[in-house]
Amino acid sequence: MRRIGLAAAMAVCLAGPGWAQASDPVEAVDVFIGTSGKGHTFPGPVAPFGMVQLSPDTDYRAFRQSYDWASGYRNDDPTIMGFSHTHFSGTGHSDLGDVLITPQTGDAVEWDVGDVATPGSGYRSRYDKASETAEPGYYSVQLTDTQVRAELTVGVRTGLHRYTFEDGARARLLLDLRNSIYDYPGKVLWSRIRVHQDGTVTGFRELRGWAPGRQLYFAMRFSAPMVGHQIQNRETDVPYNGFRQPGRALDDRQQVQGRALEAAFDFGQIDGPLLVKVAISSVDEAGAIANLESEGEGFAFDAQRAATRAAWNEALGAVDIEAEPELRTTLYTALYHALIAPSVHSDVDGRWRGPDNAVHRSDFTVHSTFSLWDTFRAEHPLLTLLAPAQRNADIVNSLIAAQQVSPYGILPVWSFHGQETWTMIGYHAVPVIADAYLKGIPGIDGNAALDAMVASATYRPYGGLGDYMDLGYVPIDREPEAASKTVEYAYDDWTIARMAERLGRADVATEFDRRAGFWRNTWDQETRFVRARLADGSFREPFDPVAINYGSDYTEGNAWQYSWFVPQDMAALVAVMGGDAATVARLDAMFDYDNAGLDYSHAEDIAGLIGQYIHGNEPSHHSAYAYVYAGQPWRTQERLKQIVESQYHSRPDGLAGNDDVGQMSAWLMFTAMGFYPVTPGSGQYVIGRPFTDRTTLNLPNGRRFVISTAGLRDANRYIQLVTLNGRPLDRTWIGHDEITAGGELHFVMGSEPNRTWDAGEAARPYSMSRR
Repeated sequence: MRRIGLAAAMAVCLAGPGWAQASDPVEAVDVFIGTSGKGHTFPGPVAPFGMVQLSPDTDYRAFRQSYDWASGYRNDDPTIMGFSHTHFSGTGHSDLGDVLITPQTGDAVEWDVGDVATPGSGYRSRYDKASETAEPGYYSVQLTDTQVRAELTVGVRTGLHRYTFEDGARARLLLDLRNSIYDYPGKVLWSRIRVHQDGTVTGFRELRGWAPGRQLYFAMRFSAPMVGHQIQNRETDVPYNGFRQPGRALDDRQQVQGRALEAAFDFGQIDGPLLVKVAISSVDEAGAIANLESEGEGFAFDAQRAATRAAWNEALGAVDIEAEPELRTTLYTALYHALIAPSVHSDVDGRWRGPDNAVHRSDFTVHSTFSLWDTFRAEHPLLTLLAPAQRNADIVNSLIAAQQVSPYGILPVWSFHGQETWTMIGYHAVPVIADAYLKGIPGIDGNAALDAMVASATYRPYGGLGDYMDLGYVPIDREPEAASKTVEYAYDDWTIARMAERLGRADVATEFDRRAGFWRNTWDQETRFVRARLADGSFREPFDPVAINYGSDYTEGNAWQYSWFVPQDMAALVAVMGGDAATVARLDAMFDYDNAGLDYSHAEDIAGLIGQYIHGNEPSHHSAYAYVYAGQPWRTQERLKQIVESQYHSRPDGLAGNDDVGQMSAWLMFTAMGFYPVTPGSGQYVIGRPFTDRTTLNLPNGRRFVISTAGLRDANRYIQLVTLNGRPLDRTWIGHDEITAGGELHFVMGSEPNRTWDAGEAARPYSMSRR
């Protein structure tokens, strides 16, 4: 084992393969390193919100087989292909893996990746599992076929490699621009590799991947001079009919362009390690060079490692956790993953590439990687609590800036590296903006934000919005996943109304308050489920509430999950369910549903089932808190214990489903603290129950908010009493302003439910129909 010391004595479970133990025992804590089986996290280093995610790639697969390699790394793969500079943390779709570098030895270059079952058949290498070490900002591994020790660290916009070769070995690096985590023929539209006179290597590639037309530029420098290089285009199916460029052999070309480029850089026998510094940019090669020169002096690997570790100490130091060891490790793991994205997108000079594929310049740090259908729920609300105000303002302003240059004039849906993927549904940048603005994050132009929100919510060609505005719902015979789209649009519309209300724009508030009630148009009182309607107003038949089929009435779910998605008006949902008792009975029926005989193997994202509650996917994430709105908060307390204990662990399969760019992790962070943002935009957090002995939020405004617990034991799952700053809290929610003011929220736990604590309607959280 290897230990690491963190200034705040924090445990972090990184994506990786084993345990590590450390060298500095004074502040050291155990750190579990494990990649989640379905969590799709990566083990390599990244700075908080860093542009570069430098990590090993163990395999890549073609389009339909790429799901399990969404982060580029699987714990059970026996070989490493190399180390690339861009990765997603916890997505349900794969892409990236840009600028793959791998060390080689010997006299002949291995140009092909090879067969994993045939050692030595290509440039991939087996590796010593026990040698893997992953820490915040650092990764190392021993490659056994080449006998090279690989070490990685990062800055915000740069990645730094250190390769230690055997004495007397010939040191060579291979750069493969063909590689992609989400691979298929023709994905690389064009690429270039150039070797400059001073030894700097630059290049780019444009791809038609998940985000079509994405451009990625890079620059790299080496700590030792090259003694030779070879560049080639491996493409054979499309002939080039132009004139021959200078150079007749692979080793006398300074620049090559094509769609299947590789380069080998030869350094001969060198004394000491070979270091490589790499930067990326979405703008151009000059931007990549400027980024390369913006961080650190030369090739100071250890100094960069220390600086990024210090950045993580500061970021993770936003929370001090006292809990039993495994849970504490799991929680710091969750916090770590929640602080990876949205990632920095603009270059050091402020330039960035937008959804119009043009270059723009901003005076704030532009961010991208917005998995908004997932992250509006808890990830972004967590950032409004823990991240500095400037970071939150930069994120919101990035969304607004993208809308202002979008060819469609709408906010991002699911974008990365500035490009739109059109993945998932809703216009969920809207609640992210509204929640931040309504919480008082400074530096946001409220009217510009509202204009961007309204533009997105009224763009008729998007996702059935024209019919939604005309009919009051999305008709399933004209638009797939219509039931889900209707209820999600209605919630987004409610956040627009709240933003307009704050800004004094009464006409906008009135219109979007009306639209916030459109969820009722999907409600079937006979079955008591949200259902899809046809354009003629009838419900689509046949109806099966447990059916999950992509492109059907619902998005990655079914009627059981989506019938609870009315976060803006849970009181009204309780009413149409038939009241408190009927709502509790329906919730119990969902959690206790017997799934025997059901086969969801075709639905990759349906993971972490507890009955028909699906924790591994987002539509269920607020459902355990619905008991609170029906007057039985103790049932929420029971269900949360069931979920936390079954869905989160500090081991390689520690997440039941994709982390979804921090959403799964943010859910756990909130829930462990004792409250959850069921309705972002309301300024309230619904009280569940705490899982830690003591959690201290070191808030960005300099204040501290403490969540303390008395009597926390396995048998004591029920709240007996809650006090806020020493006074009994006679409601089941706490306000954002109450937390940011500092103070203490204290829980007393016991073994039996307190059925009188805040069970009355007056104690319940916000609902639109009760405000």
